[in-house]
Amino acid sequence: MSTFLLGLDIGSSSIKASLLEIETGKVVISAISPEKEMEIRSDYPGWAEQDPETWWYHIKQTISKIKSNLKIDPGDIGAIGISYQMHGLVLIDKNTNVLRPSIIWCDSRAVEIGDRAFESIGEGLCLGHMLNSPGNFTASKLKWVKDNEPEIYEKVYKFMLPGDYIAMKLTGDIRTTASGLSEGILWDFKEKGLSSLVMDQYGLNKDHVPELASTFSVQGRISSSAARELGLTEGIPVAYRAGDQPNNAFSLNVLNAGEIAATAGTSGVVYGIIEEANYDPKSRVNTFVHVNHNAESPKYGVLLCINGTGIQNSWLKHNTGDDDYPEMNKLASDIAIGSDGLYTFPFGNGAERVLGNKDIGGSTYGLNFNRHNRGHMLRSAQEGIVFALRFGFDVMKDMGMKMNIVRAGEANMFLSPIFREGFVNTNNVVVELYNTDGSQGAARAAGVGSGLYKDFDEAFQGLEVKQRYEPDQKLINQYEEKYLEWLNILNQKIL
Repeated sequence: MSTFLLGLDIGSSSIKASLLEIETGKVVISAISPEKEMEIRSDYPGWAEQDPETWWYHIKQTISKIKSNLKIDPGDIGAIGISYQMHGLVLIDKNTNVLRPSIIWCDSRAVEIGDRAFESIGEGLCLGHMLNSPGNFTASKLKWVKDNEPEIYEKVYKFMLPGDYIAMKLTGDIRTTASGLSEGILWDFKEKGLSSLVMDQYGLNKDHVPELASTFSVQGRISSSAARELGLTEGIPVAYRAGDQPNNAFSLNVLNAGEIAATAGTSGVVYGIIEEANYDPKSRVNTFVHVNHNAESPKYGVLLCINGTGIQNSWLKHNTGDDDYPEMNKLASDIAIGSDGLYTFPFGNGAERVLGNKDIGGSTYGLNFNRHNRGHMLRSAQEGIVFALRFGFDVMKDMGMKMNIVRAGEANMFLSPIFREGFVNTNNVVVELYNTDGSQGAARAAGVGSGLYKDFDEAFQGLEVKQRYEPDQKLINQYEEKYLEWLNILNQKIL
C-alpha cells in the first residue's frame, strides 16, 4: 500500500520537493535546490529567460537529497503532483528537444503584441470571452517567437507551460489543463475551450496545443527512463499539475468564493475565488480557471501580481550590505512607519499588469542624505511592496471581492514582522499563516487526483494555522496616511 505523496514546486528561484505521509497529512522531509537562487538571464532590457533543463537538473537534485536523508522504498510513493511558475513558454521539437530558453513569467517583451491584439480583437470580445487582455502572457510570447525567431517557430512541435514540460519529462506524455490554457490567455470562458479568437489573431497552429487533461487526474505515469534518472519506480502516477498561484491557493484550502490566498516570494500575489465570471475592465488583475472549477460548480481565481516583491528585498540584501534577512528586518524595525518620508516603488522586475503593463522601473522618492540611512531604505522597501499590493487590492474590491481573511504560508516576506504589520493594517485584513507551501499543496492534490484521498477534506488533514494577525485601528490610520502619500507620488510622478 502507498505511504507517501511527492510534491514538486518549480519556481523561478529554486525547485522544492516535499514528501507527504498519506495517513497523517504531515510532511516527513523536504529538499530545495539550488541553495542560492537560480539565474534569470536578461540579455536585453525586459527579457527574462531560464533553461528548462536547469529545472529538470534541480528536480533530480531535490529527489536525490530526499533519498539520501530518508531511507524509503520508491515503490511507497503513491502519486506525484506538480506546481510550476505560471505564464512561461517552453517550445519543443518532434523529438521533445527544447528549442530555446523558456520565456518566463516576468519577461516583458510581448507587451506591445498583447496590447495590439487587445485593440484588434476588440476590448469587449476579449474581456467577454477571455476575461483578460492577451497582455504579456504565454500566447503573446509565442507570437513574439513566431515574428522574431521564425526559424525556431518552424521547428515547433508543441508549446507548453513549465509544468507541462516537467510532466512530459516525468511521463513522456504531452498534456496541459484548462487552468493552464487560461493562464496563457488561450481559454475561451464562453465557449469553454481553446480560444479561437486569440489563436486566429496570432496565426497560431492548433496542432501545437497539447492534449487537455483534468487538473485532478492521472495525467501520465513515470516512464522507465525518468525512473532511472530519478531513482524512482516506473509507473507512479502524475496526478496533478497547476500554476504556482492557483496551487498556492489550493495548498491553503482556498477553494470557495470569498476565500483569499497570498504569497510574497519573488513576486507578491493575492489570489481570490469568485463563482461568477468577472473581470477588471482595464485587465490590471486577471481571472483564470481555478483548480477545482467545473461546469456544475464554477470557480474562478482572480489574480493580483506585483512582480517586484521578494526580488526587491533580495536585491537590497545583495547590493547594500552583507546582512541576512532577519538582521535586515531588525534594522527596518528601528524606523517609524512612513520611513521618514522615504517612499519606494517596487516595479523593477518587468512590466506590471496592475499598472497597465507599464515597465516603469523601481524607484525611490524623497531620499535625504542627511536624514536617511540603510534602515530607512529597508523599511521603505517593505512598505513599498505592501502599498503596491494595496493598490491592487482596491482593484479587486472594485470587482466586488470581499476581503476579510487572507491565508498565506509561513514563508518568504511573511516571515518579516514589518511586512506582516504593514500588510495587515494597510489592507485592514486578518492574516492567517499556515504550515504549508507549494510543494506540499502539490502533494496533497496528487492524493486527490490519484484517488488516494477520497475528497478535499481528507486531503487537508495535517494543515494547521500557525499564526494569526489582526489589524489595529491606530496602525490602520497611520498606514492609510502614508499609503495615500505614496499613491499621490505614484500618480503624479510615475504614472
